[in-house]
Amino acid sequence: MDKKRLLIVTQELQPYISETGIGEVVRELIGKSQSNNLDVRILMPRYGSINERRHRLHEVVRLSGINIIINDDDYPLMIKVASLPGARLQVYFLDNEDFFKHQDAFKMEDGTLHNDNVARTVFFCRGVLETVKKFGWPPDIIHCHGWISSLVPLFARTAYKKDPVFENSKIIYSAYENTFEGPLPSDFQVNANINRTTLEDLAPYKEATNSDLHLGALHYSDAAVVASANLDKDLTKTIVESGKPHLDFPGEEEYQEAYMNFYNSLIGEETAEEKQP
Repeated sequence: MDKKRLLIVTQELQPYISETGIGEVVRELIGKSQSNNLDVRILMPRYGSINERRHRLHEVVRLSGINIIINDDDYPLMIKVASLPGARLQVYFLDNEDFFKHQDAFKMEDGTLHNDNVARTVFFCRGVLETVKKFGWPPDIIHCHGWISSLVPLFARTAYKKDPVFENSKIIYSAYENTFEGPLPSDFQVNANINRTTLEDLAPYKEATNSDLHLGALHYSDAAVVASANLDKDLTKTIVESGKPHLDFPGEEEYQEAYMNFYNSLIGEETAEEKQP
């Protein structure tokens, strides 16, 4: 039987970066997914703080060379890869000299958000889908972690909805505890309105606060995870009342089995309990 394909799109990953704890969660999830016979691929941003020499990143020329258009400007997408220690798995890093040169991933030293966070988010999320198209690798599950991945569900269900690579994918969005207040800097509506999307499509993202980004992603996802014990109560209520499959916060220990059972329930596989004789 062919392995089911799991695409993990993440804001953070240990040992490269983990400012909010997402990196540790995703690292443990990768190991569990591999042991459960899933074919896993991981995409994340190549932040300026990620040392290419120490982590042995190198460019994948056959995947690079795509230009991502944001508000009528072209930005080249570079794909770099490194082997994830202890996992026998490659991590694909999406890079651009304009967007990912900051040493601090999301905020400046005074705590204010980088002014280009909207454009970086658009670039990263669209770059994810373009890279997976180049893979020629239709994922059964796309699991998004962190707000910088929040536009992947929107783009997959609008601008890329007719692409056969994504048409059968189940999209899961993990909503983590908010890490910033107020809206993202710059004009969210203008930058995120790529080809074949409309301002109406962007309406679920409202003012692009941290909670709004979660809400927009959840609107376009097939399923959701309450990924933090301290997730905003209104957001948790929205997830529960959405009618979509969701996983309640599975705890900070031994959560991996809960994720595997959730995956299996979405793609029609037996859960771990059902496999028991």
